[in-house]
Amino acid sequence: MTSDNMRRGWTSRTAWQGRINAPLRRFLRTETGGARVVLIAALAALGWANLHVSSYESVWGTSLSIQLGGWTVSHDLRTWINSGLMTFFFLVAGLELRREFDIGELRERRRLALPMLVGIGGMLVPVAIYLAINAGRTTAAGWGAVMATDTALALGALAVFGPRFSERLRGFLLTVAVVDDVVAIAVLAVAYPHHPSVTALVVAAVIFGVVLLVRAWGVRFGPVYGVLGVAAWLAVSMSGVDPVAVGLVMGLLTYAYAPGRSDLQHASDQFRLFREQPTPQLARMARAGLTAALSPNERLQTLYHPWASYLVVPLFALANVGIVIDADLLARAVASPVTLGVVVAYVVGKPAGILLTAWLVARLSGNRFRPPVGWIAVLGVGTVSGIGFTVALLIATHALD
Repeated sequence: MTSDNMRRGWTSRTAWQGRINAPLRRFLRTETGGARVVLIAALAALGWANLHVSSYESVWGTSLSIQLGGWTVSHDLRTWINSGLMTFFFLVAGLELRREFDIGELRERRRLALPMLVGIGGMLVPVAIYLAINAGRTTAAGWGAVMATDTALALGALAVFGPRFSERLRGFLLTVAVVDDVVAIAVLAVAYPHHPSVTALVVAAVIFGVVLLVRAWGVRFGPVYGVLGVAAWLAVSMSGVDPVAVGLVMGLLTYAYAPGRSDLQHASDQFRLFREQPTPQLARMARAGLTAALSPNERLQTLYHPWASYLVVPLFALANVGIVIDADLLARAVASPVTLGVVVAYVVGKPAGILLTAWLVARLSGNRFRPPVGWIAVLGVGTVSGIGFTVALLIATHALD
């Protein structure tokens, strides 16, 4: 077979082709690097809680209030991290998914079919397993905790156990994991609200409508969207829905596009002026011109992604993983349907759901929608997708006591 025929054969097998671009490579490096920090934070939380549980609970149970006139928002530190700082984590997830829609692998909508269906299949099978094991018990309410994949830890595991895997495989895993996160956050918002307030939800919907209007008017001034985002967060928080969903929605509403010719020319002109006359004012203008050439999506990812990976998620781990492990806990865990349901759902259900769904989609589509890698690699993706942490813990705190 000639090289041209081989290329045509690959095109007939999969819609996933072309080189992974630089933003995705940067995203993968940040995620896998952040996974190491998350693991260190989780181990630190376990050590802290088992050495001095009272100080651990005292710190994260400390109340922090923000008051403006007669209006007050008060939460403990753990809640501020879980529902406040984690909003930035889901903002980054929404930004990445939107970038993939606009200029990435998913700009051709047919490419979305496979990872979306695989992601959904990888959630439905674990949920079915968990519900089967916990049928008739109050713990069945925790079914949402077995849906999502922890993107950072899954990519970290892939880097540790398969450092030679292609970036196409990592990109496939990333897309499936982001689909998992989007659906899981939607489930968290819809299925696990606390004392829902219709009025607050209507206010949040109006604010999101204002965001769309401002975007349609071509406003690119970041603080405007920042104020609207904070207002939406407060409204959703008062509605009883976990406000981390606001980050995801704001990320999905943020355009991504390649720099335009006129923007690049303007940036080049500003830099040329600075080179001819290197003054502080022209330096600021040159920097502003270079920044303006990038899309809002790219600028926000560059700003928030390192903070989310290296600070927000490790803080989340430090505040939530502190569990006192003793003989009594282990005895109850071994006999608990929650433990059995979670372990079987993630260890068996995730890989089975992803592999079977990918095979069914390929078979029913006549191999038009085929994974970008071999079936053993798809099984590997399913296996590392069975790592639930961030979203799983968020849902568990809402669903279980």
